[in-house]
Amino acid sequence: MRAELALRGYLRVLADERQLSPHTVASYRRDLEDLRRFLGEYWGREDWDWGEVDRLALRSFLGWCQRRGLARRTIGRKLSAVRGLFRHLHQEGVVAGNPTRGMRSPRQQRKLPGHLSRSEVEALFRLAEARAGENTLAGTRDLVILELLYGSGLRLSELQGLDEEGVDLVGEQVRVRGKGRKERIVPLTRAAVRALRRYEPRRIEALARGGGEGGGRRPLLVNARGRRLSRRSIQRSVAALLEQAASLRGLSVHSLRHTFATHLLDAGADLMAVKELLGHVSLSTTRIYTHTSQERLKKVYRQAHPRS
Repeated sequence: MRAELALRGYLRVLADERQLSPHTVASYRRDLEDLRRFLGEYWGREDWDWGEVDRLALRSFLGWCQRRGLARRTIGRKLSAVRGLFRHLHQEGVVAGNPTRGMRSPRQQRKLPGHLSRSEVEALFRLAEARAGENTLAGTRDLVILELLYGSGLRLSELQGLDEEGVDLVGEQVRVRGKGRKERIVPLTRAAVRALRRYEPRRIEALARGGGEGGGRRPLLVNARGRRLSRRSIQRSVAALLEQAASLRGLSVHSLRHTFATHLLDAGADLMAVKELLGHVSLSTTRIYTHTSQERLKKVYRQAHPRS
């Protein structure tokens, strides 16, 4: 019971003091509940305390995760959650030492992010423009979604959470709230501004039908009832457009963000500038896109050079 109370306290800190998103807190909760359940089985009793946890117990937990067939990335995420918990418990004096110190995450298999070629992007936007020309809520809204994902590199959560006041059509920029609720300003393309202006009358009609969300918030992306468009609806719309325009299965909303970064770097954009546009905390996160560009160059070289 004491272990459960301490865990609840840490999750409250994440939500209230660090102000992490509900989605992120829920992810931490699932990972740490897995650890709590494992330790109960590991010791065969429920009256254990966090102070009893040592490095051997944590290594056993990682082995348990591996036996369940979890991916290395998932196991690394769980270990990251465990590290955060024990840092907090150690700072609060709940445990005498931090058993996660020196523990290494599983070596990750670096996967190059999926992205679209320039011709595939052109085909995608031709389809979206044609649908937007019908002047329906769904058609004009889907074009806005694509323009913000590919034109500004937004995350799904950032796009779905956008409100009217975050968009500045005159200044051609948008204010988004990213991971850790950190705000950043991202430029809008002129094509995105045009798409937003075309969409606005249909959005106003939908808001009038639904009466808005209350509390003064007016979401940018709305459904036919004037309510904020769900993440799932955005994902379905983008997946359908990708499949119809370019016969691309397996790519997702996030693939357009990858494409945004890849095409910028291909065109000679500075890595630090791309990092800021994406809202990455660490430059190492952004560097994966340079690997994408390098792999493409190698492929072109092998296909084109007579002695390759």
